[in-house]
Amino acid sequence: MAIEDASNRIIADLLASRTGQQLTESRRWRISTALSGLFRELGIQNVDQLACMLERPGEYRLATRVVEALLNNETYFFRDHAYFGTLANTVLPDLARKRADSKKLTIWSAGCSTGQEVLSLAMTFAEQPGRWHDWTIDIIGTDISGKAIEQARSGTYSQFEIQRGISVAQMLNFFSETKGGWQASDRIRGMLRFEQQNVLDFPPMPGRFDLVLCRNVLLYFAPETRRSAFDRLASAVAPDGFLMLGAGETVVGQTERFEPSSHGSALYSLRQQAGSAPLGLSIRPRQAVVNG
Repeated sequence: MAIEDASNRIIADLLASRTGQQLTESRRWRISTALSGLFRELGIQNVDQLACMLERPGEYRLATRVVEALLNNETYFFRDHAYFGTLANTVLPDLARKRADSKKLTIWSAGCSTGQEVLSLAMTFAEQPGRWHDWTIDIIGTDISGKAIEQARSGTYSQFEIQRGISVAQMLNFFSETKGGWQASDRIRGMLRFEQQNVLDFPPMPGRFDLVLCRNVLLYFAPETRRSAFDRLASAVAPDGFLMLGAGETVVGQTERFEPSSHGSALYSLRQQAGSAPLGLSIRPRQAVVNG
């Protein structure tokens, strides 16, 4: 094995051990590209030098920075726009009927990246004030990347980011231009909270989520790890709730915990016979009330 191949293997193993995500041999070409900025900052030339540095004792912080650089945080507002249409016109109205007594919805975006997905959800509610008047909407976004969560909490985006997926009207209605970029308004940020967390960890509120979105995350997991992730997601969804995956993902042949939902592509429900006791302890969320 060439030295560079061995170094790439060390870094791929680091990513897998920290996140569960795999960098298969066919995808290891992106290591040097993703780490080029870190190379410059450290004053090194290649992955072999980085691997040597990682082998030294006490390099946990460096390892964390390597993992952060390798994570794929690609996202944009209303990604897979048709799916958000299904949520707004079919799934959320269904949940509204089911939760008519409590007037409360709790949603988890697992792998929320820099926050565009959860802000898209918040805008979806805000654009239907008549339907959601006096409802309590609590949306939690989690991601393993601390850097991504930091941006998600700020709700601030560059000109390039703000133009991806939303209309000019939405931009002007829900964002304000600041020195740091375009920042989401308190009106929609008030529905959101964020935590740094791996999807393989215990869910933040076991058994209580009406809707869980985990899109374009499980693609990077090995089959066994993916099954573990599905178990975690299943323990988070309410018995009559829904799971939404990405366009290229499915539960079919991957897990027995979920089955396709009647609401269409990418949406799944818990299998009734697979119900199990929720894992972990509940956490009382900070809530936001949507007032038309």
